[in-house]
This record gives sequence, C-alpha cells and structure tokens, in this order.
Amino acid sequence: MAEQYEYKVVELREKMIGGKMSGDKLERVLNDHAAQGWQLKAITSADVKGRIGPGGVDGLLVTFERARR
Repeated sequence: MAEQYEYKVVELREKMIGGKMSGDKLERVLNDHAAQGWQLKAITSADVKGRIGPGGVDGLLVTFERARR
C-alpha cells in the first residue's frame, strides 16, 4: 500500500504595502511546522489580496507535506 500524504499551505505577507518579507519570520514558520512533522514542499511568490482596498501585496505561499498519520 502506497504511503498517503497530507498538505498544508500557509500564506505569508508583510503587513505594510511595499514591506520586505522578513527572513526571520519565514524561518520561524518553517521551524514551527518542522517541529510538528511537516516538511517543506514548495515556496511560491504570490500577489496576496489585502484587507483594505482593491490592491494586493507581495507575499509567499508556503506548502508543507507530511505522511498521513
């Protein structure tokens, strides 16, 4: 029987328009998920819709994978 996997996608964006993505913030997210058994699968840049106004901000979609328990 083939092993089954589950996936989790986390959206990261800076609070301020034009803000720079923090390496510390990304590292913290990666380590927190690794401690729960998640493995990084992919990081994709994306235009993430903001809560105020029609524009978006640059952000990251971080995809994790782990064997289903």
